[in-house]
Amino acid sequence: MTYKERVNSYFSPLEAGKTGTLWLTGRRVPTKTEGVSESVDRITGDYLRLQKFFGMPTARSKPVSRKPRTDALRNRERILEVAKEAFTRSGEDASLDDIAKEAGVGAGTLYRHFPTRDALIEAVYRTEVEKLAAAEKKFSERLSPIEALRAWMLLFVDYIATKHIIAPALNTLVGGPSKLYEGSRGQIQGAIDSLVKRAIKSGEIRRDLEPFDLLRALIGVSNVASSPDWQQSARRLVDILITGSRPLK
Repeated sequence: MTYKERVNSYFSPLEAGKTGTLWLTGRRVPTKTEGVSESVDRITGDYLRLQKFFGMPTARSKPVSRKPRTDALRNRERILEVAKEAFTRSGEDASLDDIAKEAGVGAGTLYRHFPTRDALIEAVYRTEVEKLAAAEKKFSERLSPIEALRAWMLLFVDYIATKHIIAPALNTLVGGPSKLYEGSRGQIQGAIDSLVKRAIKSGEIRRDLEPFDLLRALIGVSNVASSPDWQQSARRLVDILITGSRPLK
């Protein structure tokens, strides 16, 4: 069968009679009773059917990925900042409507970003972990290896304090906060590993140092703290740990 015969065989005799003759060029001769718009519609339909019939590729529109708008990101950051302060003051009893009002956004905006209380609490905690993880790169770029490690450990003390403060809210999460903690552990472990490895390479830290031992010491101080000034003790411990981690002479 010739190409022309294959094309014409695709259309039924009835359809061919209605629409006129179909040529190899894709042109059609409209019937006398067919209007211009009808002819255009039929030609378009004929072309699409031909594409399908002969397996011709068709143009497909790709989904456009849109970046969040600047104002939307700013609103989200402001909500998280206010929520952290609110959970610090009131724990799980913090009012979401009050958080939205203090953040300067409508309740609808808050719920669009964080549909549930759990979602907001989790986001507050995850943001603190992300800041801690991101600080590793920032300190490494600006400070010497030993000073970068020290600065990050001081920031880790602040992270522990925040975690303790919002713990009552975290404990209200459905299923508990254990999965949330497990997800953050990898980021924190990766940051301290990178900092210690860099300090060892520079010769400022002894090679047998186990990175997580530094964190265990700081976590231990926070867990046995019996007074509100435990953070001061933890910061002093940072300097003791850094000094004790230097190579033996």
